[in-house]
Amino acid sequence: MPRVVSLGRRRVGIGEPVYVVAEIGINHNGDLDVAKQLIDAAKLAGCDAVKFQKRTPDLATPVDQRHIARETPWGTMTYLEYRHRIEFDEAAFAEIDRYCRDRGIDWFASTGMSTMKQITVAVETLGTERLVLTHCTSTYPCRPGELNLRMIQTLQNMFDCPVGYSGHEVGLQTTVAAVALGARFIERHITLDRAMWGSDQAASVEPGGFIRLVRDIRIVEAALGDGEKRVYDSEQPIIRRLRRVASDAG
Repeated sequence: MPRVVSLGRRRVGIGEPVYVVAEIGINHNGDLDVAKQLIDAAKLAGCDAVKFQKRTPDLATPVDQRHIARETPWGTMTYLEYRHRIEFDEAAFAEIDRYCRDRGIDWFASTGMSTMKQITVAVETLGTERLVLTHCTSTYPCRPGELNLRMIQTLQNMFDCPVGYSGHEVGLQTTVAAVALGARFIERHITLDRAMWGSDQAASVEPGGFIRLVRDIRIVEAALGDGEKRVYDSEQPIIRRLRRVASDAG
């Protein structure tokens, strides 16, 4: 049975409500005010946390791409300059920390494109004491045929930790299906407008969509039940009116 782990103010795992993360990533485009609007949207939708991306551009940008010219809202610049332009510094993250604390929502900055062997090595290295595995296909946006949602159950059967899903598809229904398949942690990108400039915007969910997503996740997890057959009190009037055999008949 997968164990339960603690993340911020919540516990994640079997028997706990699905932990929902709105990934802001780089959809803030380097603008702290946009980041705050996205935090507010995630909180309004009922998310448990928001996620940012933190990289060191000089290390994370491939050498052969650093000097490629890129058209941006701030003019033409090299890809390396662009990566620096949208990267939050320590002061910005300190303000994000303060803002999230005031709003009562957790935040963090963090397996995609991995083989099963790489995942196994990672789990063996990290251990499962504070581990949540999230299945993900890192295509933006991802076609339904490449989501491979049954990997959620494969990971559940292989590892002693909660398993979740990080989606980059268009639409909400497949993310809700991941919950039906047992995902205990859900992550989708959030944006103010899918038409905004940026590489991740088109595969993101707008604020109204996030409200519907969290609502549907809560409905589905309530509907899943515990798998134990029972007769509910609400069924009793129907039984008395319609049953033609003894109530305890096998």
